[in-house]
Amino acid sequence: MVEEQVDYIVVGAGSGGCVIASRLTEDPGISVCLLEAGKPDKNILIHAPAGCAAMLPTKMNNWAYHTIPQKGLNGRRGYQPRGKTLGGSSSINAMMYARGHRWDYDHWESLGNPGWSYEALLPYFKKSEHNETHKGEFHGQGGPLNIAELVSPSCLNPLFIQACAANGIPHNPDVNGAEQFGAMQTQVNQKGGERHSVAKAYLTPNLNRRNLQVKTQILVSRILLENNCATGIEFLENGQLKTLKARKEIVLCGGAFGTPQLLMLSGVGPQQHLREKGIKPMLDLPGVGENLQDHPDIVHTYRTPSDTDTFGYSIRGSLAMAKAIPQYMMKRRGKITSNFAEGIAFAKSEAELEIPDLELVFVVGIVDDHNRKLHLGHGYSCHVTLLRPKSRGWVKLMSANPTEPPLIHPNFLGEDEDLQTLMKGWHLQKRILESKPFDPIRRDPLYPVDAADPQAVIDDIRNRTDTQYHPVGTCKMGPDSDPLAVVDHQLRVRGIANLRIADASIMPTLIGGNTNAPTVAIAEKAVDMMKEKLPHMSN
Repeated sequence: MVEEQVDYIVVGAGSGGCVIASRLTEDPGISVCLLEAGKPDKNILIHAPAGCAAMLPTKMNNWAYHTIPQKGLNGRRGYQPRGKTLGGSSSINAMMYARGHRWDYDHWESLGNPGWSYEALLPYFKKSEHNETHKGEFHGQGGPLNIAELVSPSCLNPLFIQACAANGIPHNPDVNGAEQFGAMQTQVNQKGGERHSVAKAYLTPNLNRRNLQVKTQILVSRILLENNCATGIEFLENGQLKTLKARKEIVLCGGAFGTPQLLMLSGVGPQQHLREKGIKPMLDLPGVGENLQDHPDIVHTYRTPSDTDTFGYSIRGSLAMAKAIPQYMMKRRGKITSNFAEGIAFAKSEAELEIPDLELVFVVGIVDDHNRKLHLGHGYSCHVTLLRPKSRGWVKLMSANPTEPPLIHPNFLGEDEDLQTLMKGWHLQKRILESKPFDPIRRDPLYPVDAADPQAVIDDIRNRTDTQYHPVGTCKMGPDSDPLAVVDHQLRVRGIANLRIADASIMPTLIGGNTNAPTVAIAEKAVDMMKEKLPHMSN
């Protein structure tokens, strides 16, 4: 029997994996196999932007993980939706395009990661991007990933921008440009009124390449290691255990949960934990699964009349959606093109801060518990997100069975400083939503709280805070002197040859913004670093 081999194996067809597979196979002499646990991205809910509201709270194209009970959230288990299809989370998220702050990447470099400053990473943001609106120093045209304005935005967005301005947050037409501070209508990963996921941008146009294999519904169970060298992978396909060998490298792109889980299943990680799970340690790498960071987030919602330009469960809302379906099917316009999260702002909890430490996301509808709790009527909502939490958590194995989900502990509000800053954000958010521009439409809050009672505010935060969907850091990049560093500045796994990671798990610290665009930039940079080993490939 001939053993199947390719040059590169890419595990995980999310935002990182789609970029890696696409860019490597630009060279017809290089073969790549891309493996994805989910199904192909054929579901209409992926491509119709408003479909995210149906996928987020369910298991449709979604791993739908849960955390362990969180002490900082009064013992509640958090919810962790992650994409399970081609494109990963870029196929189920709210399509918001935000890069983070210059400071974040300069900080990465200051931690001992040469080549990861903002100036070094900006060319990769630009390389990946085709921005329909913004050009010049900070933006790219002609890249695979389309960045657009909302096709049919709600008329409530100007109210949000005006309310922010009334509370010291100026209108900023480009929070991804020279200055992040300010509020704007969200730019989105869309093209012609459809979601433009990383799969649709990088993978779909190249599926006919003869040197690219894409396998879906594949569960990778183990990396094959020989003499501290990654040689292949073991995977389950249709219930059968199979192997695939890599002549050159294996690239892990399973995200902040999937990548450390696979490493530990392969015997790479904290040796005591591995032994506890009955796994023979192949390499003691203590940082695998440690350093988990995520954005804690709480939502305020106010009800509105049913004739307001929002989404809602009412007779009027049902008629509006009935009208929206043919609009979308024929012209790719109307409400179904909405990402719901139509406004974005970066704010400061204290005026004297140098950079924003809070993010606001304005939603043209009622939001409660990741859309898992539905309410009759209409409303408008706003997330407030703590951008750089001090709390650190971990990811561990539930068992040695690869079909079981990992144990996830983001340690939300584990540090009191996080709670104190989020309280300031809570008050700012409330002031914005109760500002004069909203007076004509604002009715009762969904969760009334006495803002003058500090304990009531704390109780509300602990009772309702959860993720803003940005877990990172569980295979952090760092220098030899960092005992928890899993990869070096070239994203090579320490102590194992021919194994690299190119996803959000390598971020040493959580950035002040959304994480999809940075993950794409990380993967773009990873490919260039891989090409250094292949001089016949052109940059």
